[in-house]
Amino acid sequence: MTQALGNFSSKDPRIWVVAACFNESALICQFIERVVHIDEVSRLVLIDDGSTDDTVDQILSWKTQFDDNGSVNSLTLLELTRNFGKEAAMLAGLDYVNGKCDAVVLIDSDLQHPPELIPQMVKIWLSGAEIVTAVRDGQDQESRLKVATASWFYKVFNQLVDSIQLVEGAGDYRLLTAPVVTALTEMREFSRFSKGLVPWTGFRSFELSYKRESRLAGITSWSPLKLWGYALDGIFSFSVLPLRIWSLLGLSVSIISLVYALIIILRTFFNGVDVPGYASLIVAILFLGGIQLIGIGVLGDYIGRIYVDTKARPHYFIRRIYTTN
Repeated sequence: MTQALGNFSSKDPRIWVVAACFNESALICQFIERVVHIDEVSRLVLIDDGSTDDTVDQILSWKTQFDDNGSVNSLTLLELTRNFGKEAAMLAGLDYVNGKCDAVVLIDSDLQHPPELIPQMVKIWLSGAEIVTAVRDGQDQESRLKVATASWFYKVFNQLVDSIQLVEGAGDYRLLTAPVVTALTEMREFSRFSKGLVPWTGFRSFELSYKRESRLAGITSWSPLKLWGYALDGIFSFSVLPLRIWSLLGLSVSIISLVYALIIILRTFFNGVDVPGYASLIVAILFLGGIQLIGIGVLGDYIGRIYVDTKARPHYFIRRIYTTN
């Protein structure tokens, strides 16, 4: 790789870490300790996404000790007014750090992303990568069903979307250079899918394999229903192929119906009037009704996203910013 370009001193680049947190009081102090003692990190920016436990109190308590005793790196906390979702929280962090540093590391605060990988990511960035993406090595302790459905999603997404291809196992653990951060903050759509937005920017990317750690405490806020909705956000944000599929399906059903009508006409002509069966009639009605409802649902999902974006509401509101020098 060639030397990375940018307005920074290669001896002392400003590298900030951005992490969203929601009800992570059991782990947040341990996460902070592991991040701020990494030499390459200049500042840790935490975004509290409307936690209902004492996550904010835990962070402020750690911050008080920091102010009293000093530490290697600085800490900033953005407290959002309510739970806006992980994508909005990450956007809040990127908006805050945009233009203030040379590179940003996005990381989850549940310690399933090992912070100790950051120095290696920085080294790859300094060698010329504009994006460094941490990719799970497939040895997760997740259930077989969750692993299988995740793999299925990546395959379906890559089949439906032509503009980008997602790397299976690539998540939100990434190092982004300043130009990439600026590009991401310029994209203000409400239904954000960062896993797709980052490669869509077209900046040079390098994949780094890692083993995701098991969650040490707490429970994930990603229910199967939320994961399903997030998967739909990804597909609908980058492809209109579902609309075309239902158009083709409707055309196919219409052709089959015309052929069947022709068969009935010919059979009636040669054999006389035929009394249709109740079962076949009900099956046809239910089948066509189901097809219509699903098609309307897909169309409605796209229209709903247009409706939300046209309102242009802010993605988040910040109650208060706590920072250390």
